[in-house]
Amino acid sequence: MNESDVEKAVDMAVSNYGKLDIMFNNAGISGMPEMPALLNMMESRILESENKDFKRVLDVNVFGAFLGAKHAARVMIPAKKGSILFTSSIASVMASDVPHSYVASKHAVLGMTKNLSVELGQCGIRVNCVSPFSAATSMLRKAMGMMEDVVSSCANLKGVVLEPEDIAEAALYLGSDESKYVSGINLVVGGYSLTSPTFSNALKSLSM
Repeated sequence: MNESDVEKAVDMAVSNYGKLDIMFNNAGISGMPEMPALLNMMESRILESENKDFKRVLDVNVFGAFLGAKHAARVMIPAKKGSILFTSSIASVMASDVPHSYVASKHAVLGMTKNLSVELGQCGIRVNCVSPFSAATSMLRKAMGMMEDVVSSCANLKGVVLEPEDIAEAALYLGSDESKYVSGINLVVGGYSLTSPTFSNALKSLSM
């Protein structure tokens, strides 16, 4: 992660528009291998984990988000307003068969959200995060070979399918004045309980 790129992006926004209202730190990677490797590692994921892969996930998901928040705060603090958003994950509030690097990174993002909301709230800056369940994006399909019907069947909210636009709407709410007195929250999107085994069972069924 190159800090100078983040710094230049923030400076360009301020130069072009005179201010920075919203910083959405959305970049992230899953750390998941492609099928069938994912299914094979479910029995001993910690033993199969590569150190370099673990560090790469944290570099993108955590350090990248930190840099975005750092440089957003640099220009928002003097203005005494702004909204900083992070993308965490349902993995920040539950445990399941997903890579340890991903879970660790998303817990870290949630912790950073809460901590920054306390610090930057004193400057009128709101800090929140969105934690979506799995949407059938191209990255998910590549990593897990799962289609929308399989993903949606794992949720405990039936009759609807989580789409990327639903996550965008949640981010839009947190970034807008509609949430002007909302800060430090983790907005979970996806209709998935904290203990439901359906996601793990769905993964296992793919190997049968």
